[in-house]
Amino acid sequence: MAPLFTARIQLLLLQAMGFLIGLIGQAARAFGGPKFGSMTTPPVTEPLLLLSGVQLAKLIRQRKVKCIDVVQAYINRIVEVNPLINGIVKYRFEAAKKEAHAVDKKLAEKQEDDATLEKKWPFLGVPLTVKEAFQLQGMPNSSGLVNRRNTISKTDATVVAFLKEAGAIPLGMTNCSELCMWYESSNKIYGRSNNPYDLRHIVGGSSGGEGCTLAAACSVIGVGSDIGGSIRMPAFFNGIFGHKPSPGVVSNNGQFPQARGAQELFQCTGPMCRYAEDLAPMLRVMAGPGIKKLRLDEKVHLKDLKFYWMEHDGGSFLMSKVDQDLILAQKKVVDHLQNMLGASVQHVKLKQMKYSFQLWVTMMTAKGHDGKEPVKFVDLLSDHGKPVNPLWELIKWCLGLSVHTIPVIGLALLEGKFKYNNEKYKKFKAMEESLHKELVEMLGDDGVFLYPSHPTVAPKHHVPLTRPFNFAYTGIFSALGLPVTQCPLGLNAKGLPLGIQVVAGPFNDHLTLAVAQYMEKTFGGWICPGKL
Repeated sequence: MAPLFTARIQLLLLQAMGFLIGLIGQAARAFGGPKFGSMTTPPVTEPLLLLSGVQLAKLIRQRKVKCIDVVQAYINRIVEVNPLINGIVKYRFEAAKKEAHAVDKKLAEKQEDDATLEKKWPFLGVPLTVKEAFQLQGMPNSSGLVNRRNTISKTDATVVAFLKEAGAIPLGMTNCSELCMWYESSNKIYGRSNNPYDLRHIVGGSSGGEGCTLAAACSVIGVGSDIGGSIRMPAFFNGIFGHKPSPGVVSNNGQFPQARGAQELFQCTGPMCRYAEDLAPMLRVMAGPGIKKLRLDEKVHLKDLKFYWMEHDGGSFLMSKVDQDLILAQKKVVDHLQNMLGASVQHVKLKQMKYSFQLWVTMMTAKGHDGKEPVKFVDLLSDHGKPVNPLWELIKWCLGLSVHTIPVIGLALLEGKFKYNNEKYKKFKAMEESLHKELVEMLGDDGVFLYPSHPTVAPKHHVPLTRPFNFAYTGIFSALGLPVTQCPLGLNAKGLPLGIQVVAGPFNDHLTLAVAQYMEKTFGGWICPGKL
């Protein structure tokens, strides 16, 4: 049997298995799942919750608002809303209030001017939430893996330390998919997170708890990680902003699982937030010394940029067709840039995008520069060195006895199937290099590429099992190592967020961040779920 035909049969079988499991999950939700009185979260009534991190920090520095009032307002919102969305899985309220009082005391005792305080502490007193996969001293760091449920961080991840040094106050840890390996945030320790725009829908993954927490106004800035879209998919599904930086700019130290092999080159840590003006200041803090690789202070004249766009991947048989709502939203952006801004806008067809999933797999399974192979997924599941048999886990799952989620079991079963032989690896590696070269030359230092974030808006719970490859719309840019900002574009007729990815050439993050601010101003940015 031809290798390509065999591969297609395997993929179709995986999709069929996912479809059946998805139907079971949807039936379980219909007959035994949680029932909600309303499909959205309650409206925001506290004005402090509707300010950006930059605005809050300024008010606190200027002593116009007390830090404790800001922190308490967010705690009140979390207590009200988190039981519905299950975004924050570990609270840090008492420590946060103590730190807020310390900020107010410091400001009362010191009479430094606003400029001096901003330079020292750009996020002084600003509430922060952190993906549970990152270390935050005294907080759990399990990544949803049951055998790590008692793992407590003794120190802070590098980016968390930088944000705390900048004055941010962590309120808690947010949910993720098991081992950060799926685009629905659910695990056997903390359960499932729900979309604040419709609780029946997913929040994305793996930084999904962060996405829904920010969207529901339970936090204002957050930390996420991304190796295949784990910042951008949750940002898209929850109608907020998220940025995957150029690789090597922000430290990945202090998160679990830690990437190895070629994955080290493509794993990125980045900011997530409701307001575009927080992206660049957050990135500047999170990057630390790595910020020298970027040109965030360079003025961007949007009219002089070259905009390129594609409305779909070219028709891969693995992925869903792009929703008409998303195509129309993108066309609205394109028309505005061309007719109102007067910018250069060009439609392009990049043929290799059709193979996005294959290119992502090729890069993610490759050896690193040090010759090391990526960590085997099945090894990550091991229980304190005791090997796990994925087939046995699947049987246990069917009996309701497994401590693992079905996506993780499926990935463990199939990870070997997606490692290409030498001939296929060379083919897809050459294709990736060709696409990278074409994009980098096209974009240069003054171009951005507009591309769908996902083929559909946030699907209902369990549906990703029937569409396992749709993540490749974001995954391709991880494989290519390009900076991407996810931007919201309003809501569809059913009240679910629309959005788009803005991509630039290597280390041209300042271009995508500038476009994000313009899009927020033009198309409205984050929209509060529930009426204000």
